[in-house]
Amino acid sequence: MARTTVGIVRGGTSNEYDLSLKTGAVMLSTLPEDRYDVRDIFIDKRGFWHFRGIPSDPARALSQIDVVLSALHGGVGEDGSVHRILDRAGVAYAGSSAYASALAYHKARARDALLSYGIRMPRGMHFTLTSDMTTADMARRVFSAFGPPYILKPVAAGAGHGIVIADSIIELPDMIGDLLDAFGAIVVEEFIRGREAVVAVLENFRDEELYTLPPVRILLPPGARILGHEERAQLDYRVPGDFSHAEKQEMAILARAAHRALALSHFSRADIIITSRGVPYLLEVNTTPKLHEGAVLPAALEAVGSSVLEFLEHQIRLARA
Repeated sequence: MARTTVGIVRGGTSNEYDLSLKTGAVMLSTLPEDRYDVRDIFIDKRGFWHFRGIPSDPARALSQIDVVLSALHGGVGEDGSVHRILDRAGVAYAGSSAYASALAYHKARARDALLSYGIRMPRGMHFTLTSDMTTADMARRVFSAFGPPYILKPVAAGAGHGIVIADSIIELPDMIGDLLDAFGAIVVEEFIRGREAVVAVLENFRDEELYTLPPVRILLPPGARILGHEERAQLDYRVPGDFSHAEKQEMAILARAAHRALALSHFSRADIIITSRGVPYLLEVNTTPKLHEGAVLPAALEAVGSSVLEFLEHQIRLARA
């Protein structure tokens, strides 16, 4: 039987480069050689493509590839840029379209789309460096809509980069200014206290149109209030999480609704916080699976008797279909 030629795209220009290499390594080592001709397609930190260790243009690297699995985290791997290259090359790929990926990656635009769909999210506002407002005006506008504490996030950064908390209106103007200078555009949201969870959605899996894996409870390091970049390096989690049956159902409904609202395909991962009263709030949605050591997806798959191999083969079938 002819083997399927699978291109694993990894590396990239984002600050999640190292994690991307590790997820790609898992993909490369998991797919069995008797069924797949697996090819390593590397994008370096400057954005140059390489195939078989040799610099290459994307068209050449993607030639004779049946399907692409992306291990790119953040940046061009999730903002639609690489998806558009794959579309131009006419190569099938697992995951969402260029448009849907770009929408999900941009926190402000994704918020607008999710809220218009009726999905419960923390209250928030979006600001850019080009605004005519001063940071003091921005802070006053936020304060007039909802009280502290506030969580500030870059609109297009992953792995917890740039996330900070302002405990009062006094701190807010300087924090807004610092993040705008660093990232150009930010979202300021109300800080919801509760238990953090991750819920993955798989399309057309086990005879369900949108199958949800069990929610993974994210455990923050002692003294940490958010899962920022430093905290993610020490990520600890529990699966199955300590959630009631009703809470699990509510989170599954929320994750599936977010997947539909953003018109995502094949796979998504919803980051959720659930209050002491059992009310879930969607924080954001990610479109690229993280499979490196310590990531939550492999543990969630194992919890339902699945595996990374089954997940990858399912993604390949969806892409080729």
